[in-house]
This record gives sequence, C-alpha cells and structure tokens, in this order.
Amino acid sequence: MNALLSAAFVICWSSGFIGAKLGAGSASAVTILMWRFLPLALVLLAVAPARASWRGLTLRDVGRQVVVGALSQSGYLLTVYWAIQLGVSSGTTALIDGVQPLVAGALAGPLLRQYVSRRQWLGLGLGVAGVAVVTGADATSGGHAAWWAYAVPFLGMLSLVAATFLEERSRTKVAPEAALTTHCLTSAVVFTALAVASGAAVPPAEPAFWAATAWLVVLATFGGYGLYWIILRRSGVTQVNTLMFLMAPVTAVWGALMFGEPFGVQTALGLAVALAAVLVVRRGAGSGRRTSGAPDEAATATSGARR
Repeated sequence: MNALLSAAFVICWSSGFIGAKLGAGSASAVTILMWRFLPLALVLLAVAPARASWRGLTLRDVGRQVVVGALSQSGYLLTVYWAIQLGVSSGTTALIDGVQPLVAGALAGPLLRQYVSRRQWLGLGLGVAGVAVVTGADATSGGHAAWWAYAVPFLGMLSLVAATFLEERSRTKVAPEAALTTHCLTSAVVFTALAVASGAAVPPAEPAFWAATAWLVVLATFGGYGLYWIILRRSGVTQVNTLMFLMAPVTAVWGALMFGEPFGVQTALGLAVALAAVLVVRRGAGSGRRTSGAPDEAATATSGARR
C-alpha cells in the first residue's frame, strides 16, 4: 500500500510541473492559479459544512491551517509557475525543489526530534547527486532564463519546508478534508487578489488554458498535494521528502515524451541514482527514528487519525 501511494504521489506531484508548462503559453501564472483554485474552493466550501471532519476544530486550528496553506500551496506554487514562465525549465525547477529533502532532513532533528541516521544521510546525498545529474546540464546550458530566476523556485522550496514543519509541530491533527478545504480557500483568495490587482483575472478563451487548469486540479491538487500530507502522516518528514528526489528525473522523462525535450544517458543515470537514494533512505528509517533513548515522536504523531 505504501509503495502504491508513493508511486501515485511522485506521478501526481510531477504532473504539476508539466501542467505549469502546459498553461504557461496561454496565460500568466496568477491567472492560471486563480482559475485553478477559485472554482475548486467554491465546490469544497459548499460541501464543507456537511463534513464531520470540522468538529472540534478551534479558530486557532483553522488559522494554523491558513498559514500552512499559504506557505505550502500559495507560496510554493506561485514560485514554481513564475520560474517556469521566466524560462527556467520544468526539469531544473524540479531539481531545485529536489534540494528540499536535504533541508528538511537537516532540520528534522533540532525541530521535531525525528533524527536522521547515517544511512539516511547517505541516501539524501545520493538523491541530491541524482537530481543534479539529471538537470545539471540544463541549468548551465545558457538557456532563456536570467541568472536570478533560478532563485525563485528555491524560495518556493523553503516555503514548503516551513509549512511541513509547522504542520508536524501542531498538536491537533486536522482531517484531510478540512485541511484541503482551508488550503484551497486560502490559495483562491491569495491568487484572486493578485490576479485582480495585476489586471490578469480574465481567463483566455483558449482550450489549452482550460485543459491545463483541469489537469492541475485533478492530478496536481487532489493527487499530488493531497497525497503529500497523507504520506507525511504515515511515514514522517524524511520519508515523504525523500520521494522528492524522484520528481526531477520523472519530470525529465515526462517532458521528453510530452514536449520532445532531450532525454539521454545523463538523465537515465540520474534516474537510477535517485531510485537508489530512495531505497537507501527507506532501509535506514529504522535506525533514524531513535537517538539517545528519545521517544519515537514520528511514530507517535502518525499513530492517530491519518490524512
């Protein structure tokens, strides 16, 4: 079951980079994001009162979820879409996001007491090497993006890391339906305000725009974003973020098949290294959960209600 969830998560999360590229030619980033979240938020809001998952939540719990959604969804997606529209390729954007597991792994110990074993650190290092091999050539090939554009997805990566730790430190475990509704409502408000303020709220009539929007709602939002929090609850920060190492090679393969982007020996090698990294980290999970007699807080945090 965990393997199936992990595979679905990797595919659906990677689809977000492809969907961003699909829509980049027809509208601005804030236009795509506004129309991705506004109808979805209205539907979720309509059914929210009937959901039992809201019972027992305080205003503080909902407020925390608003912040988590603003960081993990609004901030993260805006930087990804903006970077791609600035000319950063989908593969390179995925590479920069692939640094996230290393950052999260380094912070998991002092912030969450979910300590990382030596074997897991080896896997994290392999993962960074794998995604670097896949997209390193693209990042240094003198493409269309300005040098500073590569810092944009890095900010998004930090935003997602911050949201992950904020959620993990919460004592109240919010049901996935309530969390997803709150996050999507937050994003709808943020992106609608940005689109209206920039004069980009009117959607284009091009079928490609609406196809990209539907793609992003179904695969990226419900699939990738929803599975991220489910796997986080089931497996912990290090485990879910290790899967991020697969995003760059999977996106590169997908881009080659869908857009004719180059795929050669370097990409295949990077994919193999990233796969090896996931196996190494998962095998080292048992030794990384306890340090100096500290309680297994990751297991405790995930033993209750799942997302």
